[in-house]
Amino acid sequence: MTNCNPSSPRVMVLDDTGERAAMVEISLAAAGFKVVSVLSSASGLLHQIEQHRPDVIVIDLESPDRDVLESLTIVSHHNPTPIVMFSERDDPDFIAAAIDSGVTVYQNDALDPNLVKTVVQVAMRQFQSFNMLRQELLQTRTELEDRKLVERAKALLAKHRAIDQQNAYSLIRKLSMNSNKTIVDISRTVVATLGDMDS
Repeated sequence: MTNCNPSSPRVMVLDDTGERAAMVEISLAAAGFKVVSVLSSASGLLHQIEQHRPDVIVIDLESPDRDVLESLTIVSHHNPTPIVMFSERDDPDFIAAAIDSGVTVYQNDALDPNLVKTVVQVAMRQFQSFNMLRQELLQTRTELEDRKLVERAKALLAKHRAIDQQNAYSLIRKLSMNSNKTIVDISRTVVATLGDMDS
């Protein structure tokens, strides 16, 4: 019945319609996914997610509420996971809240077992792309902060030693090589040491 293997994506299904949930489980298993849990309500959702560590969560509830979104927000902060939500609610505020809580794909329609495979694959790809962008943004922000830190250290050292900033940078680089620490680490120490004197 299943084509899954140990590396198959692990899926948790949250669906309050038993018959549909069973059909979804069959469709996902046939597509090579491993369904690790099928829940009929959001009660204990966080515990179940912590226990099963799914690679993707599929949700279809008749009336998803704020409690569900709050649980998803916690999941997104502590263990980001692709989340697909099917709901016939077309309230723009609710949809926005769902996206803000970490829902990757919001389908304003009832879950169709025949289409769930494609939607899950899209959600996983979108999540992966978003994660890459987020990591690139974080790296860029870190590099910018590091650059500012080095510039601050150069200025403080130049003022303290009465030398120009080029020589100050050469000194920081020399300290870095001699101590086997990064230029950023040395700059952080310089700022921490001389910053107070400068204030």
